[in-house]
Amino acid sequence: MSFSASEIQDFRKQFNQFDENGDGKIDSIELTKILNALGEKLSGIQVRDMIKEVDTDNSGTIEFDEFVKVMEIAKKSSSSTGFANVVKKVGQVNVLSGYSGSTASGTSHSYSDEEKFAFIDWINTSLAKDADLKARLPISTDGDAFFKACHDGLVLCKLINDSVPDTIDERVLNKKNLNTFRINENNVLCVNSARAIGCSVVNIGALDLMEGRAHLIMGLVWQIIKIGLFAKINLTNHPELYRLLEPGETIDDLLKLSVEEILLRWFNYHLREAGHPRRVKNFTGDIKDSECYTILLKQIAPKNAGVDTNALNESNLERKAELVLVNADKIGCRKFLRPRDIVNGNQKLNLAFVANLFNTHPALEPVAEVVVIEETREEKTFRNWMNSLGVDPFVNNLYEGVHDGLVLIQLFEKVRPGVVDQKRVNYPPYKAIGAEMKKLENCNYAIELGKKFGFSQVGIDGKNIYDRNKTPILSTVWQLMRAHVLSILNALSKDGKPIGDPEIIEWANQKLRSGGKSSFSGFKDAKLATGRTILDLIELVRPGSIDESMVTSSGSAEDNLLNAKLAVSSARKIGAVVFALPEDIVEVKPKMLMTIFAGLMAVDQQ
Repeated sequence: MSFSASEIQDFRKQFNQFDENGDGKIDSIELTKILNALGEKLSGIQVRDMIKEVDTDNSGTIEFDEFVKVMEIAKKSSSSTGFANVVKKVGQVNVLSGYSGSTASGTSHSYSDEEKFAFIDWINTSLAKDADLKARLPISTDGDAFFKACHDGLVLCKLINDSVPDTIDERVLNKKNLNTFRINENNVLCVNSARAIGCSVVNIGALDLMEGRAHLIMGLVWQIIKIGLFAKINLTNHPELYRLLEPGETIDDLLKLSVEEILLRWFNYHLREAGHPRRVKNFTGDIKDSECYTILLKQIAPKNAGVDTNALNESNLERKAELVLVNADKIGCRKFLRPRDIVNGNQKLNLAFVANLFNTHPALEPVAEVVVIEETREEKTFRNWMNSLGVDPFVNNLYEGVHDGLVLIQLFEKVRPGVVDQKRVNYPPYKAIGAEMKKLENCNYAIELGKKFGFSQVGIDGKNIYDRNKTPILSTVWQLMRAHVLSILNALSKDGKPIGDPEIIEWANQKLRSGGKSSFSGFKDAKLATGRTILDLIELVRPGSIDESMVTSSGSAEDNLLNAKLAVSSARKIGAVVFALPEDIVEVKPKMLMTIFAGLMAVDQQ
């Protein structure tokens, strides 16, 4: 096949999207970055194998002439695999040149048009009835309209509340007279609220959202949407997930699974119930031909929905995928995917599609007498704090998430960079023989790091962590969270003296007394339950932050909770990192109250 000069020119542009350093060849590092941008996570061996497919001169890289041959393969085939398929996808990805400022000049960032379309569609539907957004919705999918719509923070704050209701007290949102200062406040609130629900916001700031930095907005929006989609996919909300257990497994085995693994089991459960021979192991290659989707939709749809299996008779993959989405539309679930997203195996969007299917039509028979211990508020707060720091893997279950020691070790490193000796850390994949020992070694090393930090660890050893014993884990994680909060304060300390609870209390009382407000005795003081003290402190740290007409004074449980909600969102709005919930204030939880006051002190010191 011969190509025209204009086609060759287009190929050169695509080649340059891969060739980040401009040396005329694509190596494994550059290909990995592109794959990550597309939502594809492959091992180093898989990436090298992909290069080998087209590396005719065995150089270990892909040169332009080899790239052109790949384009020939892609043109000829409607269902390309390997590197040819990646090339097709990259043609649908926007690559942005680096920003000046916080992002290094010359760096490239990318986002997918497919994902932008899907996120906009979800937002337009989910927030369609919001009175404050009437003039803004629907958001256009053209150009950079989406990123401009996120400029003032309102859409993103509303999206956070849609995903995790009541995260933000919307009384504090600036909705009118949106000058630069008030827009910045909304975006500060957005970033801190996203952090509080477990989004990793490392290197994302209010200015990034205001300036419409596309790749950062896309990444944040995906996290917010995913957290909302995954929020109820658990045994607490769906005890009937018990039916997904394999022979010999217990509830504990199900608790160990990530949400993605649960969704795969759910998908395969329905394939098995339908008597279908196939099973899906991923949301990429295994769903590309639409066959398994067709069976799943037929199986979970209400009997009168009109869902059919006509797609099984269609040979063209895109038309087949469209028939799948027609069926999804019949049960109110045509979200996230367009036909080519199925055919191309977009992992992120297919995962979102299946999660939405489960949330709408789980189609699992109820089960009786399944006792599930619900996640406590403290456990959820700790998880969200961990995830906000970008730990890998994402922590879905606190005790399972830390049991191999790796997440704890990452947290120690984040609290005090350089403290971890990487040579002592065992990383997966672990060999079958000796895996338990490697994980236990990690746990023992985490406890050793705790001793370096001066943690109280009486009766705590690595095996407690590995065995998922709750009390030792909660103690260790709390001390890590406290150390992280104090490390921020100590970095801001002007006299270099270490800061602890007494110093935070002294600072707060000095601030309160200077403003003519009453002081408090400590983080166990019952007067803190009204929320009034925290609101007074916020106003003194940032005058004009609290609208007194919103503050209640009756002392009733209902009014105290309203004050607490106002306090948490107002604190986040002025820049305080707050993971505590309003209920922690009204119930006077000393640990969580300490973190609120510490966050406000950090804002004041800055």
